[in-house]
Amino acid sequence: MRFSQHGDLIQIFNVPDWKDVRLSEGTTASYNSSSEARMVEIAENFQRQYSHLFPERRPLLMCPENENGIKKFVSTTLRPTAVEHPELYHWKGCASVVADLLSLKPLESPVNLPRQLFAPSTVLQSQSATCFEAATLLCSLLIGADYEAYCVSGYASREMCECDQTEQECPPMDTGEKDMMQEPQQNKYRLKPKKKLQSRYLVQQEMKKKNKESAQVICRSDNKGEEPPVDTLRGLRVHCWVLVFSGSRDIEENFFIDPLSGNSHSTNDEHFLGIESMWDNYNYYVNMQECCKDCSEVKYDLEDLKRWEPVLAGVTCKKKLKDKVLKRKEIRFLGKLNSEQEVELGPKAFQMPKPWSSCISISKKNLEHRYPGGKKVTFYRKAKLERFGLYLQSDGLLTRLTTYKDLSCTEVELVKEWYQGRTDFLDHREFNKILHVTTEHFLPGRSFHLLFHRYSDAEHKMEFNSSARADGLLRRVLTKSDMTEMFEGRFDYLHYRRISFSIPDGLSDVQHIPLKSLIFVSKQKVEERFHRNPNLPLSDDVAKRVFLMDERKIQLTYHMEYFAAYPLKACANQTTAGNRITEGGGLHQRQHPNAAGTDLQSVDPSVKPPSRIVLYLVLQDLVKGEIAAAEHAKVSRNETAEQQDWQLEHVDDYLVPHLVNLEFPETLSATDVENLVAKCVQEFKENRKGVANFLKEHHKKLLQELREKQRWYQQNQGLLNKEEVEKFHDYCSDKTLVMKVVQRRLDRYVEETSQKVAAFREQLLKSPWLSLQTLS
Repeated sequence: MRFSQHGDLIQIFNVPDWKDVRLSEGTTASYNSSSEARMVEIAENFQRQYSHLFPERRPLLMCPENENGIKKFVSTTLRPTAVEHPELYHWKGCASVVADLLSLKPLESPVNLPRQLFAPSTVLQSQSATCFEAATLLCSLLIGADYEAYCVSGYASREMCECDQTEQECPPMDTGEKDMMQEPQQNKYRLKPKKKLQSRYLVQQEMKKKNKESAQVICRSDNKGEEPPVDTLRGLRVHCWVLVFSGSRDIEENFFIDPLSGNSHSTNDEHFLGIESMWDNYNYYVNMQECCKDCSEVKYDLEDLKRWEPVLAGVTCKKKLKDKVLKRKEIRFLGKLNSEQEVELGPKAFQMPKPWSSCISISKKNLEHRYPGGKKVTFYRKAKLERFGLYLQSDGLLTRLTTYKDLSCTEVELVKEWYQGRTDFLDHREFNKILHVTTEHFLPGRSFHLLFHRYSDAEHKMEFNSSARADGLLRRVLTKSDMTEMFEGRFDYLHYRRISFSIPDGLSDVQHIPLKSLIFVSKQKVEERFHRNPNLPLSDDVAKRVFLMDERKIQLTYHMEYFAAYPLKACANQTTAGNRITEGGGLHQRQHPNAAGTDLQSVDPSVKPPSRIVLYLVLQDLVKGEIAAAEHAKVSRNETAEQQDWQLEHVDDYLVPHLVNLEFPETLSATDVENLVAKCVQEFKENRKGVANFLKEHHKKLLQELREKQRWYQQNQGLLNKEEVEKFHDYCSDKTLVMKVVQRRLDRYVEETSQKVAAFREQLLKSPWLSLQTLS
């Protein structure tokens, strides 16, 4: 063996013939076979000579004890295994699984090499490992997946050795996820606003000043109390990681993998401070290069004996060994070897013994549960990531990401949750604690084919699978004053509908009316828009239809002729005296009287006015359209109300905000449970009070109007004729009937509230966070 820095040739004895060495069959965890004992002797001899020649360098990790107290060479601890799960076919899957399955077991001393190195199968059973054991498991899986991987023993920063990721940004959890909501297209036929004249130079200077001030504020807030303490052991902390060589499979460049976090790093990453040695299941290599500060200048050509010293002389790397094996098979296939070919192939050197540990076995259940104890928590910069095993949470929760506004992680900003296997098809949900907005994404199969729902106290936005709905509904936006719906793929070419609600006079501000109360609010205006129907002439193809419920009018706007400056418009008046249809919109207008009492205005004076039967049929179609629009509005409000009922009865919506403040404790005392239940029940009652208060206020307003009318009647009773008296009595009867209906709805709602509060409390106590065991 040659150490290039001193030029001394040190001969390590070789086994004369590898056929004389008996390879063990099966596992040899409790003893050493003859080949393993010889390997241990070679390693100890190498260690003595290495310490003699380089007394300033630290000892190498070569023969630690296994779980049975038997010394084993580190290369024989590797157990290359090809696992059957597709997730482990790629290095990313292997790194992620190893990082998830294992919890960090600190070294006895952060600056000394471990005395023990357990087998990968033992590590999987205990789900606890040091960095050396985790690297051994990951390297075994990567070699089994046909990667050229090596375990690397060296030095790293404190953050890397302790798997501290609090200074790193949390990786994105929903990469490629796009928002289902899209902004509606603006009408291109509109007046452009006047351009505001201002100096571009002054604007740029103002922007630079603002950016500079904001950067200084952010820098001060980030650096305030954030200076990391000086690590007195920097450069001395030992660590083990995995090196993957380029050329194997689809790898184009060498890179490191930290087995504790599962993250990949470049070979010049500043967190890796030095390399002492590296090994695979074929050989062990000692680094002879200078790398006092980092690994950026290290060359990874293992065939260069000036930079890397192998323990076993004559043993090549995995790639060249494959070439030799293929060459031997080719010569053996062609015929027996002659003496010249044997000389060309070279003597057979002592080979690394077989792995002593049992095969690595990762079952499907291990992948599903994955995390030690079924849960793993990772802290990042201003974020906390919680991951749970599959089917271990009763609500199907898999991942929860909590982001904070401050570095001390005390003020919650955003909570994201991902689910799987839920009966309501909820996929993931987001709570914005600053804006008080909740966003939910659903898988196909949800009731009403709902895919997306974002809601707050003032607005609800919903996205649907239009291809699965009979009405082709794509999007719905509900506010306190109106409801807007968009459609696609309809046979009647309807693509837009907007319903404006009529809030009774005298009620409180519309912003304080709960959205669920809109069920009891009448419609004031319905506007519908249609795409161009190629089967109809432009003069008969309606582009916009507006139903004015209070005024009992229907306004029509037709698609424009190519030569027209204004679209053709029509208006139908539904009055007690008769029906009237008027058309207009051009410069030339002429009124045509007809026997039905309908006025008609035409754009073109040469066009013959339609007959009475045509006008009657048109009016019938408009009335049917008005009835259909009113019915659809009722169905839409019922869908929204049902969705809101589901939200009110979902206990997680009430528990999660309080559990976030408590940082999701694993156990709760009886006092904490009682306080949580009381707070959630009180919030549930407050949400239910909105509709009840609305109905009470509406009933109060109706009663006030009735009393004012009765007071007016008493003052003017002698001046009224018989017809006006009958109108008064009819008015009183109608008001009394409406008041009875409102009062009945209020009584029914209050009765339902008491029942739902009791059911809600039972659901709270059945929650996995508030199990009955904590009450005892």
